[in-house]
Amino acid sequence: MSIQVENISKSYQKTLAVSDISFEVKEGELFGLIGPDGAGKTTLFRILTTVLLADTGNASVAGYDVVKDYKEIRKNIGYMPGKFSLYQDLTITENLNFFATIFGTTLEENYDLIKEIYIQIEPFKDRRAGALSGGMKQKLALCCALIHKPKVLFLDEPTTGVDPVSRKEFWEMLKRLQKKGITILVSTPYMDEAALCDRIALIQKGQILKIDSPQNIVSHYDKTIYKVRTKNTHQLILDLKKYPSHYSAFAFGEHVHYIDQNSDFNPTELEKYLKEQLHSEIDIAVAKTSIEDVFMDFTMLNQ
Repeated sequence: MSIQVENISKSYQKTLAVSDISFEVKEGELFGLIGPDGAGKTTLFRILTTVLLADTGNASVAGYDVVKDYKEIRKNIGYMPGKFSLYQDLTITENLNFFATIFGTTLEENYDLIKEIYIQIEPFKDRRAGALSGGMKQKLALCCALIHKPKVLFLDEPTTGVDPVSRKEFWEMLKRLQKKGITILVSTPYMDEAALCDRIALIQKGQILKIDSPQNIVSHYDKTIYKVRTKNTHQLILDLKKYPSHYSAFAFGEHVHYIDQNSDFNPTELEKYLKEQLHSEIDIAVAKTSIEDVFMDFTMLNQ
């Protein structure tokens, strides 16, 4: 296994950030930690990258213990934090050369690994990092994390605040890096990015709710979800939550995703109820289950 986590817990004074977490990441796998801000993703990343000590539990990365072998781990991993943390007064070239020097290598030595990414920012190589766009900062940070050819790549919410086109390009780059044998652990609050991982761990309030492939998590979900729309979405949510057999209801784009407690649920009866609540332009249909739907359900069950 490339990453092994066994019963890791971490608290900040009275706040429990990570609670008894265990999981494994295989060599060459693209594994995602999926959850909202405050779920414990960054704390776990800091423990695995030897920046922070856990209160309890054990973990290893690339075969090295995160406490005993922290120096070896730092030589064998690349880490891209959520917040852009490169030297903003240095140019693209200067940042790359600086990080290459730290790891005792050169830009030329591992150029093949970062070539496809670097050629997109090379025309601006003399521009200071602080003057780059969000997407270009992201590519530069990824190049710096890869400059020493790491075995494991840690990416902590790498696409937060980045435009949709750059997000798509970034994940395409990750898929190409994975083909080169690099193990990738990525965290994200974006549920649509979960489907791009080989396996994911859904995490909330420091606890893992489910670990499996995105396809299995969705296909094994046994509840029927209905997408409901009326002219007044806000009131619709309130009224759905008052429906006698209501299980859950939450906004999902222009619809509300609704789950009923009864297996023999009849949408016609719900439509009648909504008309009685003075709703108009009512539309009820079966929705395609998504990772976000499953996550919302797991979150509700673990409250």
